[in-house]
Amino acid sequence: MTTLSQQTDHLRVSGGTHPVVLLHGIGAGAEMFAPQIADLGRDFDAIGWNMPGYGGTELGSEMTFDGLVDALARFLDREGLEAVDLLGHSIGGMLAQAFIARHPERVRRLVLSATTAAFGSRDGTFQKRFVADRLAPLDAGRTMPELARDFVPDLVGSGAAPEAVPAAIAAMSQVPHPTFRAAIRCLATFDAREALPRISVPVLLVAGEEDRNAPAPTMRKMADRISGARFVTLPGIGHLAPLEAPRAFTDHVRRFLKDQ
Repeated sequence: MTTLSQQTDHLRVSGGTHPVVLLHGIGAGAEMFAPQIADLGRDFDAIGWNMPGYGGTELGSEMTFDGLVDALARFLDREGLEAVDLLGHSIGGMLAQAFIARHPERVRRLVLSATTAAFGSRDGTFQKRFVADRLAPLDAGRTMPELARDFVPDLVGSGAAPEAVPAAIAAMSQVPHPTFRAAIRCLATFDAREALPRISVPVLLVAGEEDRNAPAPTMRKMADRISGARFVTLPGIGHLAPLEAPRAFTDHVRRFLKDQ
């Protein structure tokens, strides 16, 4: 029997006992995975976790990947989940990589969506410019809804579902600006390139053909460094595949989870 649980720190649909935990991107909380949680929840214990500062949770201190890994581990402990399938999108994909690097025994299978193994340039100049550019509108007094209306349309591809942009704008509009600031700064610190070859669980990488933030060629190179990894590209899709192509995205994930 499928059951629905919605709490501040997670959204959950349990139609099975096998846990799948979904980690969202910067511009939305767990609700960005609503189509996937509902669909996968027919056969799995599908759980969308809200990172600190999202979904009404407390942001706490400065956001770091070490802190996010610790918070996710505490959540899994609280829910009695020793090992899970982990799906991470964008910064959530970075968190998934950081988590498996520290807790390899707690991840059975890994799905990485629209993400990279490192952010920016090795000398840090790109990161500094990125953070300044992303935060400048908020520094100038613009609101998150205004930022969302400007930012989201550039994230999607030519083949996105019509409802993708309104849904993404609505989700990003609800992100508190201190959380957005903290997540942008955290994102710019990520570098897990050396850890890729050490991933030993089955891995699926899903790229959007028109994604300019996590380009498909970059994700293919990631797949090449992970033994046995699968790689798929979604035609006409940008950075928000779970919203732009919910059925195609979920179908790829479902087949991967069931095939292993």
